[in-house]
Amino acid sequence: MKKIFETSKIKEIDRYTIENEPVESIDLVERAASVFVNEFCRRYTSRGNRILVFAGQGNNGADALAVSRILTERGYNVFTYLINPSNTLSAECEENRRRITDGDSRQFVEVASSFAPPALKPQDIVVDGLFGYGLNRPLEGGFAGIVKYINESEATVVSIDIPSGLFGEDNRENNLQHVVQADLTLTFEFPKLSFLLPENADFVGEWKMLPVGLHPDALRETKTPYGLITDEDVAALVRRRERFAHKGDFGHALLIAGSRGKIGAAILSAGSCLRSGAGLLTVRVPGRGETALQTALPEAMTEADAHSDFITGLPPDFSRYDAVGIGPGLGLDGRTKTVVAELLDIAAAEKKPLVLDADALNIIADNSELLHRLPPGAIVTPHPKEFDRLAGRSENACERIQKARSMADEQKICIVLKGAYTAVCTPSGKVFFNTSGNPGMATAGSGDVLTGIILALLAQGYSPEESSVIAVYIHGIAGNLAASSLSEESMIAGDITSMLGKAFKQMHNDDLPYLSD
Repeated sequence: MKKIFETSKIKEIDRYTIENEPVESIDLVERAASVFVNEFCRRYTSRGNRILVFAGQGNNGADALAVSRILTERGYNVFTYLINPSNTLSAECEENRRRITDGDSRQFVEVASSFAPPALKPQDIVVDGLFGYGLNRPLEGGFAGIVKYINESEATVVSIDIPSGLFGEDNRENNLQHVVQADLTLTFEFPKLSFLLPENADFVGEWKMLPVGLHPDALRETKTPYGLITDEDVAALVRRRERFAHKGDFGHALLIAGSRGKIGAAILSAGSCLRSGAGLLTVRVPGRGETALQTALPEAMTEADAHSDFITGLPPDFSRYDAVGIGPGLGLDGRTKTVVAELLDIAAAEKKPLVLDADALNIIADNSELLHRLPPGAIVTPHPKEFDRLAGRSENACERIQKARSMADEQKICIVLKGAYTAVCTPSGKVFFNTSGNPGMATAGSGDVLTGIILALLAQGYSPEESSVIAVYIHGIAGNLAASSLSEESMIAGDITSMLGKAFKQMHNDDLPYLSD
């Protein structure tokens, strides 16, 4: 799992690298600047456009001055502005100022007080190196003025490591009007937590991780609750099937879903469950949904509720089911609410793996007592508004993530908090952010598809944590494949299901043995 570190931990990792590689701090700055410039040159090849580098007084400023010098050596038209109102520079920044002034410094300006910046044109590129990840208070005064000047321009803005003014984690106490709005952020080694939160998207822009060779022992031994889900993680988790396996080896899933006008949700969830490897699937639907479901999915078994429009009862025998899912299109009828409460008790008593989504979560939100009856190991899959109904309104996504992390730890459940970087919060207090997927997946029924994938994995014997991590990643990969084929605008939830086979195959990273030459 690719780790994400809080800013206080990054300082420790940098220090460990300097002491144990060993490497001089100034050489680590040079290393960072070099990888930044390599990526910059790959993206921006024209030497004719003006590059305006804004450097601050600390080590982010040192990075910026080193970037300026290297870009100049590579033939770019670079203008550099060192903002130094207190006439106090870090040792690394001081050394990089000397390296610039010892060379051709005709396009270097050090700003100590008043500053008349050049007019920025749309074809210009601004390299932002004013402040780094260590900032812990809002920008003000002249620095805030420079940020305003950059943001009001039409120039392309590329930030070094983190947009100046942005805090690495929680920005509730920040003045977001004084944060650089980058088009691209080239960050070192790993993203900052704030990059993964929707309230910061306009500041971070596109972001990419650049390796700078931080000490592997420090990365391995430094503890953090946060991580990124990667191809390698999921490929290592997804099991290969044995030659003599049969359907009974892959579990019997029970899906309880649908209500009048929402039978489609049950069909979407059931389809993705079957496409994700469940050996058997029974779907309990309202009576009116049985014909539609059997027509759409002849591979699924159906169990019709006595009521034509809502779920009003549960199967009499749960012993034959290996995992249960409930919620897609369920509706909020009073009798259905009773069913949800009963299911929580049965799942707890029989230790049945359980995933809850959509209206099942809304029913729990209407009765807070039910929240505390969730059995250990249960998986809930709320979107932000659904989670706020469960846990109370959050001021921003950072606060919401912390609430979800605490709730998962306290109740020993998995919370799959859906979003652009869906966060899997585990009973051990860890949070894993998904890196697959695209905006085209923001479409009706996408969450129902995810619930079906999770249910299938639970039925096959994957743990709740494994099921959640694999499902969100596979769901995103299938969404990427669908978008590649159809476009983000055109894709619908069923297109995600249709790409699940290719997504799983991608995780195996080779051809199936009976398809090879």
